[in-house]
Amino acid sequence: MITSPLSWTELEKLTDFHKDTINGPTNAQACLRLFGSKESDIRVTLYRDNHAWCPYCQKVWLWLEEKQIPYRIKKVTMFCYGQKESWYKGIVPSGMLPALELDGRIITESDDILIALESVFGPLTQSMKDPEVMPLRQLERLLFRAWCSWLCYPTRSPKQDQQNRDKFTTVVAMVEDALSRESGPYFLEEFGIVDVIFTPYVERMNASLYYYKGYSLREENPRFGAWFDAMESRPTYRGTQSDFHTHSHDLPPQMGGCYSNKTDQAKINQNRVDNGPWFGLPDVTYLEPETSRAEALQRVIKHHQNIIQVNPADDQLFDEALRCALTLMMTGETCKPPAGSDQALRYLRDRINVPRDMSIYAAKRLREALEATAGLDGDRQGPAIPLKHRRDQDPVNFI
Repeated sequence: MITSPLSWTELEKLTDFHKDTINGPTNAQACLRLFGSKESDIRVTLYRDNHAWCPYCQKVWLWLEEKQIPYRIKKVTMFCYGQKESWYKGIVPSGMLPALELDGRIITESDDILIALESVFGPLTQSMKDPEVMPLRQLERLLFRAWCSWLCYPTRSPKQDQQNRDKFTTVVAMVEDALSRESGPYFLEEFGIVDVIFTPYVERMNASLYYYKGYSLREENPRFGAWFDAMESRPTYRGTQSDFHTHSHDLPPQMGGCYSNKTDQAKINQNRVDNGPWFGLPDVTYLEPETSRAEALQRVIKHHQNIIQVNPADDQLFDEALRCALTLMMTGETCKPPAGSDQALRYLRDRINVPRDMSIYAAKRLREALEATAGLDGDRQGPAIPLKHRRDQDPVNFI
């Protein structure tokens, strides 16, 4: 055990992590994507949420990344997280996200956006209106409705919860059958538009049902499991992928509520998602990059002054405690944080957002270090995560 944490200057020397946000792999921090093209080639501006969380934004985001269409990104605050920017309402009076500017024309509704993009840049393997695509689009909506019926409405009895579960798993069996018709892991012979359409809400189903219902979509359905594995082989998806903690706590205010069935398995899963261990959860299975710790450190260093200011604890106390956690993460050496810092460390642990802040494995490493360091001081939890909004995540504090 060391006696004191590393200074910010010393910590900076432990990371050389750099990401080419413009031409490199898909990432949430980019405001410009060129894929080796010139900025003068850009015909598209994507308006998406600051938190890189909106499912409909993710759908369009994935499409643009897969097609490598040069585009600009302008980030807008979803109402759940803070006040929507007035300049955006001047462009889109409804305030809805995503929106896309294509050759000077504003388009809203994610499906309409994809159809418009197809008409200019060609389809992503298949067209939205292809005869083989249309039934699968309908199946995705059927799955979405069955998920909402199970997750978003309180039940009076275990029997009613089981009935809702059965309705959902019946539709899941239909999806498993659709996936089984091809020899490969995707919905059709090659990766394409159908996989993009399914991605956002299936990712959220995987997280929310694990947390609130004790049901593991990815582990209990082999075809879905193979599909997730295939998606994670794609750098485009990895760059937009979130984790169980982010989804489980961002969904309730967006969906009007998420209701636990309070089974023993749900309680076990909730404790693990909230308190760890985070490694081994079925939210990600590809191998951890060697850069995960360096990425987490670089992201914290970049924003550490804001992170300290928004934390409810005393600035000096939390500064030292945070450096203790980062020292542990990077060196493996522990130092006891100042007394009373356990709540402050867990406040940050609970508010790491993937992929807005960092990639999924970097977040796991940072949460792990924050929790281990908090445990040296005590077992007090931070302020509860709000259920009706997430304005504790207001981006105005970081922009």
